[in-house]
Amino acid sequence: MNAPNLNRALILEAPVHASDGAGGYARDWIALGTLWGEITVRSGREIGRSGAAVSRVTCKIVVRGAPWGTPERPMPQQRFRDGTRIFTIEAVTERDPQAKYLTCFAKEEVAV
Repeated sequence: MNAPNLNRALILEAPVHASDGAGGYARDWIALGTLWGEITVRSGREIGRSGAAVSRVTCKIVVRGAPWGTPERPMPQQRFRDGTRIFTIEAVTERDPQAKYLTCFAKEEVAV
């Protein structure tokens, strides 16, 4: 297995919920740090969402391994930000038996 080319600085973000003052909440995002990663596109398609066309691309994002429970380890429902691009993490697994790298399965959606 070849070592990944970690050439993208990705900001790992986690959701935070704050009261909106009307009994509900508003979701915001807080940056946890920057991880270097390799993004590989797996598939893409156009879907209809609420009457609008949306381009959905699924990606595999490889980052350095991190132990469970540390802020450096991505988790589902978190996201990576690369400039204006946002990749929502759906699943995370070890890439190799030594857990040197993690593979994050993510999606990017853009209105077209």
